[in-house]
Amino acid sequence: MPETITATREITLGEAVREALAEEMRRDSRVFVMGEDVAQAGTAFKVLSGMVDEFGSDRVLDTPISEAGFTGIAVGAAMTGMRPVVDIMFGDFVGLTMDQMVNQAAKVHYMSGGKWKVPMVMRATLGATRRSAAQHSQSLHAWFCHIPGLKVVLPSTPYDAKGLLKSAIRDENPVVFYEDKMMFRFKGPVPAEEYTIPLGVADIKREGSDITIVATSSMVHVALSAAKLLEEEDISAEVIDPRTLWPLDEKTLIDSAKKTSRVIVMDEGYGRYGAAAEIAAVIAEGAFFDLEAPVKRLCAMHVPIPFSPPLEDATVPTEKTVFEAARALLGGK
Repeated sequence: MPETITATREITLGEAVREALAEEMRRDSRVFVMGEDVAQAGTAFKVLSGMVDEFGSDRVLDTPISEAGFTGIAVGAAMTGMRPVVDIMFGDFVGLTMDQMVNQAAKVHYMSGGKWKVPMVMRATLGATRRSAAQHSQSLHAWFCHIPGLKVVLPSTPYDAKGLLKSAIRDENPVVFYEDKMMFRFKGPVPAEEYTIPLGVADIKREGSDITIVATSSMVHVALSAAKLLEEEDISAEVIDPRTLWPLDEKTLIDSAKKTSRVIVMDEGYGRYGAAAEIAAVIAEGAFFDLEAPVKRLCAMHVPIPFSPPLEDATVPTEKTVFEAARALLGGK
């Protein structure tokens, strides 16, 4: 990020994503966007509204309802010199893209002895509590973290979303970029001038000394709210956002754990074999002799996401559950 940034505005996360895409499309004619309802409709969440008016239907392409098909087209386009950005309407649909992303995009560079590359971005959504039921509410980002050759990004603020997306588009590797569907209207300060955020660098959202809370995507804001509650109990919580799950900034996480000696890891994905489990393992291995308690995971409940509003709300960690978990780790301080 340039050190000379001065002017900022308050814009939404959706606007930050649209700005990043538009700026990169103006900067590089190889960048184009494709997906279901991305042109005239501007996506189901209206994130890309107006893009087709500026760039035309040759660079903002509405596709048939075939995630496997248009993701495969993007892989081929990237291999031949283009920089496609694929829009997957709901993150739950990434299962249809797995062969293209896992067996093609992630492996082409390795299987060609480094002669080929796949510089593409796949945008997808995550997050529950929208009342969209079991097939439109999952957070499946851990699937792609498991695959060598893919990078995985989860912004939690408009500032991070814009800077990370610009870096993802410029990256020489396939990047999966997850946006929480409940945060598109979340506002925050974003510089008016050019900036990027490097992949693989965590951000300490709040400094503290008693306990570390590592949180991803929308869970960052839950963690920050919990930190305010803990402060009223004279407990100082440090909140860290990894921002990218791969590459993962292990040093920042481990250093914080060594400082505070107690850690909670929050993620809206499922806890079993999930992103939080990996982060917890990294911290347990790297800070073992400094920890005063086991690393605690707070994740989505291990059930299909219910349609019923009160049941759906119960599946996702809240500031109250974080507050209570932190107090328990601190021995009821």
